Formats: sequence, structure tokens, C-alpha cells
Amino acid sequence: MKAPALVIAGETSSVGPYIRSAVGLSYTRTLELLRRHLGPHFDLEGLWEKHTYFEFVERDAMKTMSTMVSAPYVNHVPTMTGGVGFEDLARFYKYHFTRENVTPPDTELITVSRTVGADRVIDEMIFKCTHTTEIDYFLPGIKATGKPLELALVGVVAFRGDKLTFEYVLFQHIDRPILTSVSTDTYTGIKLLHWFSRGESTTNLLHSSEQSGYEPPEHAHENNDYESNLYDKPDELDYSDKHTGGTEVRNYQDLEYGDDPFDESRARPLAEKATPLSRLFANVGNGKIPVQQRIEEKKRGIGRQKYPFVAWTLAVVMLGVFIYELVLNSRAQGTPISMKPVVNPMLGPSQSALINAGARFPPCMKEVQGLPQPANFPCLNDTANPPDQICSLEDICGFGGFHGEEPDQWFRFITPIFLHAGIIHILLNMLAQLTASAEVEREMGSGGFLLLYFAAGIFGNVLGGNFALVASPSVGASGAIFGTVAVAWIDLFAHWKYQYRPVRKLVFMIIELAIGIAIGYIPYVDNFGVHSLIFYFVCVSLKFKIP
Repeated sequence: MKAPALVIAGETSSVGPYIRSAVGLSYTRTLELLRRHLGPHFDLEGLWEKHTYFEFVERDAMKTMSTMVSAPYVNHVPTMTGGVGFEDLARFYKYHFTRENVTPPDTELITVSRTVGADRVIDEMIFKCTHTTEIDYFLPGIKATGKPLELALVGVVAFRGDKLTFEYVLFQHIDRPILTSVSTDTYTGIKLLHWFSRGESTTNLLHSSEQSGYEPPEHAHENNDYESNLYDKPDELDYSDKHTGGTEVRNYQDLEYGDDPFDESRARPLAEKATPLSRLFANVGNGKIPVQQRIEEKKRGIGRQKYPFVAWTLAVVMLGVFIYELVLNSRAQGTPISMKPVVNPMLGPSQSALINAGARFPPCMKEVQGLPQPANFPCLNDTANPPDQICSLEDICGFGGFHGEEPDQWFRFITPIFLHAGIIHILLNMLAQLTASAEVEREMGSGGFLLLYFAAGIFGNVLGGNFALVASPSVGASGAIFGTVAVAWIDLFAHWKYQYRPVRKLVFMIIELAIGIAIGYIPYVDNFGVHSLIFYFVCVSLKFKIP
């Protein structure tokens, strides 16, 4: 494909002109070739045929919606029927497409040609039937005539992964009425159609754009739990037809299944449309997110929300705190990484610097039996071995000391979550947090994830504070991270059949758990945070399990 060129009148060019359609076709073919070899590759024809099977054969609205993304839209041009967003489109399919007495029983959908690209299918079709019912989606407002009907259609269908994201169906539209002596009757305000023989046109039924006195289909309100404001407030439709003096329905939002004027937010996923509080604590099955939709999303690896904002925010905060630790050690010892008197294997601050920054250290939190009083420790700036500069426990613990009372720095159950022992430690923890924990947040939502994360982190520090070595400081978000991983384990086994590639997910989780336990045996890293995973299987995970 040659590059685009600037062509000036009167001059010849050695470079061919830029042809948008050709470039687009080349791109989709190249992308399709790569996908076949690199993946993921989906059978778009099979997915599209499955969708139409649910539409016209089984006539099941929910099965039809299960083949689509969480925020799809369908537009039948030029009648402008369809829907935007999951709820509107589900209502359209239920009451105006798959419902009985909408699609004639002898309907045939004949494919004339098909073009398949990397992410879309374009079909030329013939919609063939006997016009025995009022077809809301193609011929709204036209009552049954009992005559043969053929419509030449062009369908443009786009996919996101293995789900249909939007569908355009186009067919012939006549701007001026075509009337003959066959009939001059009016069906629900739309002038009668001209009937062509099959030799004259591929479209047997053509209608005028001239509308007057639009009336709803006879079956529109039967057992319909959704009442449109179109009929409650007819005075709002003040579009006067200058030819007939009647009213018209010209806007998409004024169609029978429209509830409010169209707004861009209606096309967004439900989790993005909700209030901040409901987004944080959204629950499946409470009427906001249909259970069937959530199951289909889970099978495809799609979470409740798109971005793990809490995991990202915590990672940024922890990076900032770690920089503070390095600066603290650099001011005390002249280097950000402790090399004397003991080398930190994690490539980070000294033990005294970690305690001063807020590590979990029981002597700073309570009076420890067996610890001599007053207790003395190496100062932050001491690099001798053995130490030659001694500071009191109160000086090492920092944060204003104990004010002459017993150690009571209870906040050290929380602050260690944000601290890390060194560069290696923070890299490994952030890798786990931005992958495994972030995936859990996408699945369960930011609110539940935030509660779970800190509950797990505090629980791990409480457990370690009671059973770990009292003279050894401990830092890290391991307890919090593996608490969220515990939820992922529960979810994996509880919803195995709904998981996206569950076996591969299980293998990665086993490797992740083994690495976490191994890291726990390195100095300054608390293995009780990892061991708390066992308790979370029974306790927290069952409470915050992912639907």
C-alpha cells in the first residue's frame, strides 16, 4: 500500500493516492491473519448465526442479550428502532421483537452475501415472510396486510471479543409516497404501500415517510411492565405534520420503548452510571446488574468495573512511602540502602530506619515481657558492628514517643501495610497487587475491595504481632495482598464453570502462592501475612466472595 500524497492540479505524481477503503480492508485482513496465529481468534460467523438463531428461531430475549456486550446498541435504519444500552435493548427484544405476534411465523432470513473482517460481519440478506402480523422493528405502525413481503437488508455487525457490540440493519427507504390505484387506505397513520411484483423490486413493501396520527401497536401494552411516557403525555409530541395536521414520531427517544430523551450516559455500563456510593458497593442481583449478564461477563473475564482505581492508588502511595524510607536511611547513614552494620538482602533501609518509619514492632506497641527496661537499640545513624551508638526505645520508635507512659503505638497494625523492606520487596509486592489484587478489584468493585484489603492487612499484622518474633520488625502489604488472593481462590472453586480459562488461572495462582510463601522467609518480611490466607478461606472470603 503506497503512502498518501499531495496531488497538485497540472502536475503528475509518482505516488498513488491514499484510498481509505483499501487501507481499511488491508488493515482488517492483516489483523485477522495475526489473530488466527497469535489469538484470541473467534468464529464471528458462528457467533452472528447464534445471535440470529436466538432472535428468529428460539425467539428468546435473554438468550439474544447473552450474545451481546454489557452496553450494546442496535439500530434498524431508517425506522430507527432498536435500543441503546443493556436495559433498553433487552426491553426492545422482549416486547417488540421476540414477543409472539410480532415476527410472522413463516419468516425466512436468506443470506445473499457475507463479508467477514477482523471484528465485524457485513451481511446482505433478504427478509422474507407473509405480512400476517405488525412487524414493530421493520414496519412499525403498519397493520398486517396478509400479503407476501420481502425486504432487502444490509446488516453491519461489530464484535468485541466473542460478544456483539453493535448492529446496524439498513434497508430501502422512500422519501415520497408511492401510491397506486390498488388501495388508498391508511394503516395507523402511514399511507398504504405500493405493492411491487418480485420482478420489479427486491423490496415488495415500501412505505411513505408521511405519517399522521401515529398509534401504538395493538399488542404493545399487553402484560407490559414498562409503560412509556409517550402515551401518558401526548401533548409533549407537538410535531405537527404540515400535510395532515397530525402528530409525528420522528425522534429515536420518542419511540414506543423509549423512556427518556436519549443521553450519552445511557450507553455506558451500569457501574459507570451509578452514584459513587452505589458504584463502590454495587451488588449483583439487586436490580442494577442482571445476574445472567454478570455470568456471561464472568465467562469472558470481564469484571464489574473496568479499572482497579484502589489498587493503582495504593501502589502510588506505597511507592511514595518507600521513597521516604530511602531518604530517611540516606540522611541517617549516608546511603539509601543499608550496607553497614548489616546488609539488607532486600536492598532497602536498615532495621532501625524501618522501625522509625512505622514497621510492626511489638516493643513499640505494648510492654513486652522479658524485654529489659529501659531497652536500648542501635541508633539510626550507627554503622558499627557491634553498635557503638545506642538510643532509647522511645527514640527509635519515633512518632513523638510514649510521653512517659507504656508503649501504645497501636497504629503499627496499619502502617506496615504501606512500608516495604527494600527494592526487591516492593517490586514483587506491586507485581502481585497490580495483577492478582487488581483483578479481584475489577471483579468485586472498589468498595468491597478496599474493605477486604485493609481487613486482610490488619488481620495479618495482628496475627504476626501475637506469634512472630517480638524483636524483629516486619513490614509489607503481603497480608493485604494475599487476603485478596484468598477471595480469588474461593471464587475460582465456587464458580469454576463460570471462570474464564480456570485451569490456567489455577496454575498461575499456585505459582503466585508458592513465591509469596518463599519470600516470607526473608528478613523483615512477615510470613504470617501469607499464612493468614488459610484463615481467610473460611472467614473473610465467604463474606466478600465475588458473585
